[in-house]
Amino acid sequence: MSRIGKVPVPVPQGVQVDIKGSQVTARGPKGTISRDLHPDMAIDLRDSEVVVSRPTDSRLHKSLHGLTRTLVANLVQGVSGGFIRRLEVAGVGYRAQQSGKDIVLQVGFSHPVLIQAPEGIGLAVEGNNRIVVSGIDKELVGETAARIRRVKPPEPYKGKGIKYAEETVRRKAGKSGGKKK
Repeated sequence: MSRIGKVPVPVPQGVQVDIKGSQVTARGPKGTISRDLHPDMAIDLRDSEVVVSRPTDSRLHKSLHGLTRTLVANLVQGVSGGFIRRLEVAGVGYRAQQSGKDIVLQVGFSHPVLIQAPEGIGLAVEGNNRIVVSGIDKELVGETAARIRRVKPPEPYKGKGIKYAEETVRRKAGKSGGKKK
């Protein structure tokens, strides 16, 4: 049996989970989010815990068991606490500015780059070089952070670019400048 799939998802106080067939909806202090899951997985709400079970031990159902449980856990965590992804802008003259709900990046191009916040995502700039992406949908938060990073990924020689806060950029040595003959 799946070690992740058999662990029940605790539903915290103030969060309501509704299950209609294969659709799970979570409501909480941060908002409401809904997701359609695979119809073969059995999802039940028992004593303020969501339990996911699989019908058979086939390869497909085994692979879906842990995935379904994790997706339900992400729904519950998103509406209760939300998700945050932090990015850092590094480089001389590189900076980020808040422009309403959107952010404007100046990262060495001849023009500023406007990043628009998708629906349900909050973008914030701390100082000049820290960007905070927050929201209740874990996938959308990660995708938005990746889209921002993709504007100017960190390069290995000087470390300039946009990187995740917890990411370490592996640096390379430049030219050695040895003797010429």
